[in-house]
Amino acid sequence: MGVRASSGGLGGTRQRTPSAGMSRANESRRKVTTLRQTWSRTVDRAQKEVVVEELGQIFNSSGVVVVAHYEGLSVSEMTDFRARLKAVGGGVRVAKNRLAKIALKGTPSEGIGDLLKGMTVLAYSEDPVAAAKAVDAFAKDNKKLVVLGGAMGATPLDEAGVKAVASMPSREELIASVVACIGSPAAELAGAIGAPAANIAAILTTLEEREAA
Repeated sequence: MGVRASSGGLGGTRQRTPSAGMSRANESRRKVTTLRQTWSRTVDRAQKEVVVEELGQIFNSSGVVVVAHYEGLSVSEMTDFRARLKAVGGGVRVAKNRLAKIALKGTPSEGIGDLLKGMTVLAYSEDPVAAAKAVDAFAKDNKKLVVLGGAMGATPLDEAGVKAVASMPSREELIASVVACIGSPAAELAGAIGAPAANIAAILTTLEEREAA
């Protein structure tokens, strides 16, 4: 007597195919995931563009920019560092080196691109001396901040160059010194100098013009 094969008997394997509802649900999840990924990339790109623009403004408007390694600085130490720069009218910026290099293109500080390696921080000020002074003073108190170099306008600076700039009189000190020499009211001389980032050359030019008048 023959045995009839049964596809539905015990021990048989029953294969189930996804229902139409499950397929639609999976497709919806895939679409949502794709939309989220696209949105994330768009937002990330927009954020990077904002950072590059902000860095470009810093490089274009600063009288001096100092680059340093900050590995090992604690949150409180970085807060102190920022406070010191703010006190002299400057600022501190930590950004990805790749974005900073993009922002540097076409700016006076373009020469500092080679310094942007590792954990770098940017210190800057409109005054061509203030940031260098603040960074140099902080680095003397905290050896974890290592000065790499920087730029004073279009002039690149190495570590020794930053120290040299830090030893120069600040704009306010220079104005006070010149005022004492020529006896002019401080407000009049400051008005003649104009831009807050005026350097020594601009001050000397102003004095020459006053003598020729």
